[in-house]
Amino acid sequence: MIPTFKNRLAQLQTAYQQLIDTPNEIDGPGNGIFDRYKNPVLTAAHAPINWKYDLNPETNPYLMERFGINAAFNAGAIKFNDKYLMVVRVEGADRKSFFAVAESPNGTSDFTFWDNPVTMPETEEPDTNLYDMRLTAHEDGWIYGLFCTERRDPAAPAHDQSMAIAASGIARTKDLLVWERLADLKTNSPQQRNVVLHPEFVDGKYALYTRPQDGFISAGKGGGIGFGFCDSMKNAVVDEEAIIDNKQYHTVYEAKNGQGPTPIKTEKGWLHLAHGVRNTAAGLRYTLYMFMTDLNDLTKVLYKPAGYFLAPEGAERIGDVSNVAFCNGWIKDEDGSVFIYYASSDTRMHVATTTVDKLLDYVINTPADGLRSAASVITLNTIINNNKSLKELV
Repeated sequence: MIPTFKNRLAQLQTAYQQLIDTPNEIDGPGNGIFDRYKNPVLTAAHAPINWKYDLNPETNPYLMERFGINAAFNAGAIKFNDKYLMVVRVEGADRKSFFAVAESPNGTSDFTFWDNPVTMPETEEPDTNLYDMRLTAHEDGWIYGLFCTERRDPAAPAHDQSMAIAASGIARTKDLLVWERLADLKTNSPQQRNVVLHPEFVDGKYALYTRPQDGFISAGKGGGIGFGFCDSMKNAVVDEEAIIDNKQYHTVYEAKNGQGPTPIKTEKGWLHLAHGVRNTAAGLRYTLYMFMTDLNDLTKVLYKPAGYFLAPEGAERIGDVSNVAFCNGWIKDEDGSVFIYYASSDTRMHVATTTVDKLLDYVINTPADGLRSAASVITLNTIINNNKSLKELV
């Protein structure tokens, strides 16, 4: 028996409220660096009912979805008006992504979407798809959103409907409701992704972390996290990109790497969270890693721990694009707490919590990559032998 419109709507509303009200708690003792949480903080199911359904029984008597939501992932993040906000990449069943703001009172649960998605103005060359916004509250007073804008490659042959060109779109806002679209970033690189605005002026200029690459998917001879300056964000042009963190053979960032969220300023340096990609027999694997740059020389890497900081685990490894952890948003709170919002497998959003002090300890005191198996054994034996001398103390 088909439920009546009214009964089905009540069922949908009950299930939705139960999802929103689901508590979240730390998942086990963890690794001492950060705490994972048991539940994702945002999924496709968190999309409001009135986004997906025409609620008029005359035009939708079976109360079926009219606009399918496939995923909610790769969110920028910011603390705004004492709320924890994510500007989420929401992907419809039609594969088109758009931005929407989700809000939480505590940063780890109770995330709900604002009433309407972001209406992002288009440029003279309309975007086919846009996604993965990084948010920066800049000292000039604006909140900037830098994101990937994708358009079909005009040089693509008619039989190939996958060739695309990626560029960095730029928009700014004061309230995350109304956005002013600026011109796309111009660089000398054929394609750009993962561009992040530094939150402070550097010698009166805007500073940008870039990721030059030759192709839409492959970094080619490009790649690495770049760094450059521009005079204005209204018509941003970076004439020269210096690579500050390169790809490296047989590491977690051997195929590609890119800046994650806006770096966090500490008294000892700038903390960076980035993603690294390596190829495997099962396809590309995305993990997160960290490094620290000098407070005054932003191109100088002071510390860089070996290996990954966070990798997809368990159910996180399964999704539309499996075996992926990706982060383009984190929040440093007033008390030094840090909320890391990461996506798993291009499908859902999670949170991990830590503190600035823990991240500094991790980045400064975790050994760097020796780049050889023998060096890894030396590092391990050093820890083991040092622990032997502490037998009576532990």
